[in-house]
Amino acid sequence: MNVHFIAIGGSAMHNLALALQNKGYQVTGSDDEIFEPSKSRLQAKGILPEAYGWFPEKINASIDGVVLGMHAKADNPELLKAQELGLKIYSYPEFLYEQSKHKTRVVIGGSHGKTTITSMILHVMHYHNRDVDYMVGAQLEGFDVMVKLTETNDFIVLEGDEYLSSPIDRRPKFHLYKPNIALLSGIAWDHINVFPTYDNYVEQFRIFVDSIVKGGSITYNEEDPEVKRVVEASANTIRKLPYHTPEYTVNNGETLLETPEGELPIEVFGKHNLNNLAGAKWICQHMGIDEDDFYEAIATFKGASKRLEKIAESKTSVAYKDFAHSPSKVEATTKAVKEQYGNRTVVACLELHTYSSLNAEFLKEYKGALDAADVAVVFYSPHAVEIKKLKEVTHEQIANAFERDDLIIYTNPDDFKNYLFSQNFDNKALLLMSSGNYGGLDFNEVKRLIG
Repeated sequence: MNVHFIAIGGSAMHNLALALQNKGYQVTGSDDEIFEPSKSRLQAKGILPEAYGWFPEKINASIDGVVLGMHAKADNPELLKAQELGLKIYSYPEFLYEQSKHKTRVVIGGSHGKTTITSMILHVMHYHNRDVDYMVGAQLEGFDVMVKLTETNDFIVLEGDEYLSSPIDRRPKFHLYKPNIALLSGIAWDHINVFPTYDNYVEQFRIFVDSIVKGGSITYNEEDPEVKRVVEASANTIRKLPYHTPEYTVNNGETLLETPEGELPIEVFGKHNLNNLAGAKWICQHMGIDEDDFYEAIATFKGASKRLEKIAESKTSVAYKDFAHSPSKVEATTKAVKEQYGNRTVVACLELHTYSSLNAEFLKEYKGALDAADVAVVFYSPHAVEIKKLKEVTHEQIANAFERDDLIIYTNPDDFKNYLFSQNFDNKALLLMSSGNYGGLDFNEVKRLIG
């Protein structure tokens, strides 16, 4: 099969391209810009475009399918040519469904936790040499690629993102997978540029639950009131299986999970991650892994990339970076670090970087999100606000939103860096939360600061 990717350089897109090439497909692609690590990975497999840009002449009748990435625009020259020729055009999730329609589809949905839960499931499967197809949104230890597709595996595990499918398909990705086995971890308003009201956002999860194949199942976090309402109100003829956070203790910076066989030391920590673990356990059991085997494997799980990732540690200090940027994620992550390091001063630094977090109306959702930190710092770039064409966000609006009198706010990257590097981190835990890099912060320098 000959497949062409429009916007091949994206994180998800280039991984799908690699997976198809590994499956024996003929893969080509285009993009107007490709960054690392996508560039090197595509180059190593011989499918990096020779030149950047859009080339309609690449599109011809010999192409069996075109995969259209979100980075492309609806008037993309290659897309227009493909439409003119009547070629089959897939969004990323449509193509994944096409590849998995004869498999048992396991889809992990939720505003938060889905990458970690998907990663936990894959870690357990890998540990026990159970081969499954998958798509996950983070690089995992022991896995070469973030997408794997075969003709032979029975199961495919898909991270179910609620963001849009493509420039010409405005449906959320997870509406297209039609799961046999599903999980819903939590609902907390996000992506306000696409879902302008809370009710509109919640509706996407109702549709997801109703999209589960009849006779299938939904494993859901019963501690989230909105999840509970959405799942229990669904008239879909599926099994509804609730889960909750298991018992655990924290002792001298080590988290111990209560199991039928006694206390089990685990690498991940924080109530939200223990809740994620409970969901992952039930899904693994649906996939044929018994409880004892799950616990044996999960004890060695260190976490997904950029999710509470330890970047430096000394005898008296530790530093983590986390992808957390939405209010619920920021609150859960900050609480987790404080619980794990209760005898240390927790310094939490949040970068407001996404469209939602830089929206003046949405800012109030951050109320209390940093309360668990001993020292709370917020960084945002007025330039990023300009680029996203949003209304100006003021120092005062941020201070009012978090409702914390001692909140430290920086808008200049150098000022933030000078603050960070002037601190004494003895007996402290540093938490850096961002989907960006604080205007150019070198995380290797942070490692030297701690070490």
